[in-house]
This record gives sequence, C-alpha cells and structure tokens, in this order.
Amino acid sequence: MRYAYPCRIERDEDGAFVVSFPDVPGANTGADDRAEALELAGDALATALSMYVNLRKTIPVPGVALDGQEVVAVDPVTAAKLELYTAMRMQGVSKRALAERLGLSAAAVGRLTDPGNNSRIGHLAHALRVVGRGLVIESRSA
Repeated sequence: MRYAYPCRIERDEDGAFVVSFPDVPGANTGADDRAEALELAGDALATALSMYVNLRKTIPVPGVALDGQEVVAVDPVTAAKLELYTAMRMQGVSKRALAERLGLSAAAVGRLTDPGNNSRIGHLAHALRVVGRGLVIESRSA
C-alpha cells in the first residue's frame, strides 16, 4: 500500500494554515505559512499512524485526493514499518514468530515494527520479504 494520504489545507480565523487528513482522524497540524504547514504535515501523519500501531488497530487506507487537496506521504522507513505491521496483522504473525523466521530476538522485531524507533531500510526490506511483501521506493516531483 502507498502510505500517501490526501489532506485538506484551510485557513483558520487567525489566518493560520491548518492541515487535516480526512482518512486519518487526529492527524492535524498547522503553521502561519502554507509551505511550512505542508512540511509539518508529514510528521503529523506519521505520528497519527504510529498511534494505530501502538493501539493495535488497522491502518486506514488512503482515499483519493479531491480537487484542492494535497497528497502527503510518510517517510520511507515509516512506510516500511507500517507495511510490516499490516502484513503481520493480516497474516496473524506475532513478533515472536517473525523473530524466529528472521533469527532475531523478539525485542529486535519490536524495534522493527515500532514507528518511533529508527531502523535500517535494508532490515525492513528483508523482514517484509519474510512475510511475503516487497518494498518499492518511488519518487515524484515535489
């Protein structure tokens, strides 16, 4: 899945730019400048999606961007962690079971699935292959 979500950017009564994500309740941020608000939006999105992992909930599927909406993606490491979490959840694979498949400790797998913990993209790509998923990094014009 692409972890890129449409967002609304609106001005509040004070003239600040407020960013919200219709598909991810609680992913909100804002700034006095539109560009800065969009820059902060990626962090707000990643933080909100991390809460889904912490609460062991299903990651929301991004909707289609409507006219006037921007699309914001999480960083590649966070996207890989969210995909690993989703694959494990869909397959009923526990951290302990994945640890056995990878030859790692359950604590190491806990760090791989924790969006708040920095991990190497190569380790995440390997873990994704073990659960039958592949990692694709895509670029687009800014």
